Amino acid sequence: MKKTDINLLKSLCGVFAPSANEGLMKEFVLDYIKKNQRDWLVKPEVIHGEEFQDCIILKFGKPRTAIFAHLDSIGFTVRYQNQLVPIGGPDTESGYKLVGRDSLGDIECTLKVDEDHRISYEFGRAIDRGTDLVFKQEFIETEDSVQSCYLDNRLGVFNVLKVAETLTDGLIVFSCREEHSGGTVPFLIKYMYEKWQIKQTLISDITWVTDGVFPGEGVAISMRDSGLPRKSYLDKIIRLAEISGVKYQLEVEGSGGSDAKELQSSPYPIDWCFIGAAEENVHSPYETVNKDDIASMVDLYKFLMKKL
Repeated sequence: MKKTDINLLKSLCGVFAPSANEGLMKEFVLDYIKKNQRDWLVKPEVIHGEEFQDCIILKFGKPRTAIFAHLDSIGFTVRYQNQLVPIGGPDTESGYKLVGRDSLGDIECTLKVDEDHRISYEFGRAIDRGTDLVFKQEFIETEDSVQSCYLDNRLGVFNVLKVAETLTDGLIVFSCREEHSGGTVPFLIKYMYEKWQIKQTLISDITWVTDGVFPGEGVAISMRDSGLPRKSYLDKIIRLAEISGVKYQLEVEGSGGSDAKELQSSPYPIDWCFIGAAEENVHSPYETVNKDDIASMVDLYKFLMKKL
């Protein structure tokens, strides 16, 4: 990966944007688009505003396929006394460093898990109830991998920003609240389908290293998770992946999900396929992804968006 790409990924992972609090991430992405779109093959129409909450749609040329990438991360909400409530499904281990800000200023506190698995924070003062906290970032690059909190899903966002550089026809849809029950995809689907009749989608998100998906073996094409993509569309994706020459592996899981959950349950005839690099140490401060898998993710998305 180029140094500029590493710097972009590091910056994305450091943006404070837990589910339902994605405003800073929206600002970051809009600012990045404004500064960099002059170097893209096609300057997109940038669609956002109050009716889209903190979501963004980029429209390139005559779109046939849309890529969804969610902006939010997991985290924690301060409850009463020193109690915490999880946002999404964060890993919890005593000693993790959490950061945020309330009415009295910046916060860096420590996560505590007791014998009954109740979670709380340790800090020198009470934190305002309702304050969101996230993992403190420690970004580590090695020859083969990158490690940071929130590679899920800042790497998915990184992927589509790289795809945007050469995209001529397509939609890029930045959604919110995916990590905590979703909620924004239905109105994005409605707008996308009714305006452009888009029926094909890809999910730019991060999956897991498992007993059948390995780091360094290429981007994972998910044949299923808790949802089932339509077989004919999935087969089309796999055929194109084979033609592309990009290194990939096939994933079959019975759990887990993404924005695809709301795509599958929508009233519109929209196909979806989850394609993403696999990470270790899921939903922890130490998420780790192989660099070659990141490169294959970007390359495969660029190829598919030309062919679909």
